[in-house]
Amino acid sequence: MALSLRQLRYFVAAAEVGTISGAAAREHISQSAVALAIGELERTLGVQLFLRRQAKGLTITHAGLSVLADARPLLAHAEELVSSARHLGGQLSGDLTVGCYTTLAPFLMPSLLEGFAAEHPTVRLSFVEGSQVELQEKLLDGRCEVALLYDLDLQPGVHQETLYHTRPHVVLPGTHALARQASVSLHDLADEPMIMLDYPPSRHYFTQLLESLGVRPVIRHTTSSFETVRSLVARGLGYSLLIQRPASGVSHEGKPLAECPIREQVPDMPVLLAWPARAKLTRRAAALADFCRRTLPAGPVPCGPR
Repeated sequence: MALSLRQLRYFVAAAEVGTISGAAAREHISQSAVALAIGELERTLGVQLFLRRQAKGLTITHAGLSVLADARPLLAHAEELVSSARHLGGQLSGDLTVGCYTTLAPFLMPSLLEGFAAEHPTVRLSFVEGSQVELQEKLLDGRCEVALLYDLDLQPGVHQETLYHTRPHVVLPGTHALARQASVSLHDLADEPMIMLDYPPSRHYFTQLLESLGVRPVIRHTTSSFETVRSLVARGLGYSLLIQRPASGVSHEGKPLAECPIREQVPDMPVLLAWPARAKLTRRAAALADFCRRTLPAGPVPCGPR
């Protein structure tokens, strides 16, 4: 079979950049070499990978998208093979991209980047953020090897492992009458305005949670920003529900917040490590998974302003 890693690498570059000239510049070769490699790959596979339009660059076909999803992990494993052969008995090396749900990233990625680099200094670890849907798409088309997600709206073909559990909590202004209670009933907040985090799928999740307890939220403001939610609550514009809790206990403006357990029984929210079910983890990704199992914490959420 006349299939080469060179052809796959140039094909992936062209798919990511969108033009032959851009792929050639990225790979530091001639445009004719990229075009020839892609043409050879199309003949070998028997499919058209791109639609070529004058002055409009390349448009990847449905078949091309399928090949791209397989080519990325294949190239990653090839890189790992070379790296492992060069460093037999030594350190892991090479590139590794991890995805992280946007509101989880500030809590997990700094310690992950620092700690993993300390254990594996020759692995170039990078990360991408996104929604649950976006990150699963990146996993399945090979743009990241593993991802840190909530156990929400998982797609077929995504394997998941629970790292730890956390739980949603109520966020109140520090001056709220319920702020110093040991826990807060959502029924006591039913008639108050709510600030809703609307970053998919958070709004759907929190709305379902409230309605399962017989509470219909009075949504006053919505925002996709975690910190905007906290700032609006701190200003006394409503209460909110969140899962992650910053250590400061204050908004960006320095106004106090109370972040309290929910009195009603609510289910824990698992935080997952996910990867494509059809893919075998590279040694780098397996090392990252092991690091996550050992180091990612979960703790109780006390009540009251700090």
